[in-house]
Amino acid sequence: MKQVTQTLRTGIIETNDVPVPTLNDKFILVQNSTSVISAGTEKTKIDMGKKSLLQKAKARPDLVRQVICKIRTEGVKKTLQTVNSRLDSPSPLGYSCAGTVVAVGGLVEGIQPGDRVACGGADYANHAEFVAVPKNLVVKIPANVSDEEAAFTTVGSIALQGVRLAGPLLGETFLVVGLGLLGQIAVQLLRANGCTVIGTDLDPSLVDRAEGYGAVGVPPDGDVARICNALTAGHGVDGVLVCAGTSSNSVIQLCGAVTREKGRVVVVGAVRMDIPREDYFKKEVSVVISRSYGPGRYDPFYEESGNDYPYGYVRFTEQRNMETFLSLVSQRKLDIKGLISHRFSVDEAASAYRLIEGNKTEPYLGILLRYNPAPFKASASSRISVKPAVVTGKKVKLSFYGAGNYATASLLPPMQASNQVALNGLVTASGRSAQGVARQFGFAFCAGSYAELLQGDTDAIVVTTRHDSHGAAVRDALNAGKHVYVEKPLALSVAELGDIHLAYGRCGKAQVMVGFNRRFAPATRQVIEHFASVKSPLVVNIRINAGAIPANHWIQDPRVGGGRMIGEGCHFIDLAAALVGSHVKTVYAVGSSKAEKSALLNDNLCLSLTFENGSVANITYTAEGAKGMAKEFIEVFGGGRSAQIHDFKEVALFNGDSDSKRNKLGVQDKGQKSMISAWLNGLQSGQPCVDYDCLMATSLATVMAVESLALGMPLTVDTAVLAAD
Repeated sequence: MKQVTQTLRTGIIETNDVPVPTLNDKFILVQNSTSVISAGTEKTKIDMGKKSLLQKAKARPDLVRQVICKIRTEGVKKTLQTVNSRLDSPSPLGYSCAGTVVAVGGLVEGIQPGDRVACGGADYANHAEFVAVPKNLVVKIPANVSDEEAAFTTVGSIALQGVRLAGPLLGETFLVVGLGLLGQIAVQLLRANGCTVIGTDLDPSLVDRAEGYGAVGVPPDGDVARICNALTAGHGVDGVLVCAGTSSNSVIQLCGAVTREKGRVVVVGAVRMDIPREDYFKKEVSVVISRSYGPGRYDPFYEESGNDYPYGYVRFTEQRNMETFLSLVSQRKLDIKGLISHRFSVDEAASAYRLIEGNKTEPYLGILLRYNPAPFKASASSRISVKPAVVTGKKVKLSFYGAGNYATASLLPPMQASNQVALNGLVTASGRSAQGVARQFGFAFCAGSYAELLQGDTDAIVVTTRHDSHGAAVRDALNAGKHVYVEKPLALSVAELGDIHLAYGRCGKAQVMVGFNRRFAPATRQVIEHFASVKSPLVVNIRINAGAIPANHWIQDPRVGGGRMIGEGCHFIDLAAALVGSHVKTVYAVGSSKAEKSALLNDNLCLSLTFENGSVANITYTAEGAKGMAKEFIEVFGGGRSAQIHDFKEVALFNGDSDSKRNKLGVQDKGQKSMISAWLNGLQSGQPCVDYDCLMATSLATVMAVESLALGMPLTVDTAVLAAD
């Protein structure tokens, strides 16, 4: 299918062939007929892309600070790999479209193939021939509303939410600053609410258009304050909707000057907000920033997981705002056709975006992209060739399932540089970034279905998708006779581990590797060597100052990420197993009693592990520590020797009464590159770099740690339970 993307490094707009996105249970697959270019939001993104690297850095000092912090911990080389990957990856554009449903997920109700729908969401409703959109961001189109009108639904919902927050009453007077798409729709909505509307913009033609919708227009050289006072008998307007985009603070200053006592200002556009205290304080003016389409925006629980808010408590969610907008269009309370200024085919997207780049050279308002209305045909193969597959020597043919930030920054560069692999197929969760990453790293093809990677031309699969898909992906790869590398965790439940274990038993010589990189770190290898001659059991202490992450992050979703113990804690159980050279025997976990934390999601806990060789380990994992403290600290004791690892930057080795030997590593090295090299060597030699039984024992211990936390008792880790069919 065709999709419009921008490369951040160059700012170039392209229409690319990418795989049709895959469908999950709570999503809807839509064949677009029309999408709308949001001249405000998308212009900001386009203009950023056109800037030089220095200009980008000046415009986003917050990102520069993140880069500097990453350099301090991970070094210049790895940081540059991450930055370059971000800059070179194509970014999808668009967030408001309309089309026809071609398939629905199993948990979607009330919508079926053949329905005409409007879709929203910057992560979903892109400028593409096909989009997969979560059910809460899809609404049916009334019969008397065209697809072109419906394509404005998301943009219109932004204006609608701003008007809702303003709370207009019959007879009130409002000022709308900025008369682009949002402003024109806001004018009509306020007029429909029985309000007198004043509109102003730097473009005289937009002022004229707003006057056609019943507004009192104020041209660029007009006196806005005088007109506001004149129409309100000197009281000032009841409210202001700011639909403009500017780095100047003049708009916020104007709002304070023209708003009446106890009036309200609603900021819909992106403007500077250094609020002058005098006017706002004396008048007690309320200022609200409108959050896009309405309640539910930026909440994965609502948008991604498809959970609605109770109707009685949240009357107008994102979806219900979208429905309201379409209802108003259907009733002809809103004129949308009059806002359309340009139409382009998707192949002409670059020309369409040239209209809004830089300074305005030609009048524009509603810019539509139109798509081929050919009937949808499900293809037997979703492959898109990227480059001819040329394999020389005994290279391992690798295919990737997932290509997020970690894969493109930490896995693909060293694999590509190893000269041991031929990158074969690539499938990503949404399909949007597949072709860009495939071209960047030299994959032979990209596809929309994981099944395409399980065909006979792939030796090994690398799984780097979200955690909830790991278990099934590993199982299916083994059933197809493929070697598999999976980023931690191996699976989220005992049942998933059991499926993998059975598949492994049937697959013959296929190897399984989990991305437990810390056992390969130089610091870890030094400590293991330090204790190589020690025969007695070891004692290990591991402290992880993990830091907090938002409660709505996908890792905190028990069904998707599994919580931080399963999602990250597995690293440290494996590290302990590597240090003591034995498999986990028992696990006992206790957690803090914070009221909002369930056992599965508790990220403040202590683990006690025993091992088959008599060694013990204590792991303290906390999200409550100070950010200034190093993240990871490891201590090992045994046979009159001790060792410390300081955040994988420094190693201290102690032996008897002698002074310590300290080795500073220069930059943090957690072993990713060494792990990849060892795994590839293991594939070529036929000898796995990590024993399967060890990986499975660690993974089972991780899942059982959460169970121990819930039961409040120690549990025995016995992989024999996985053999039961």
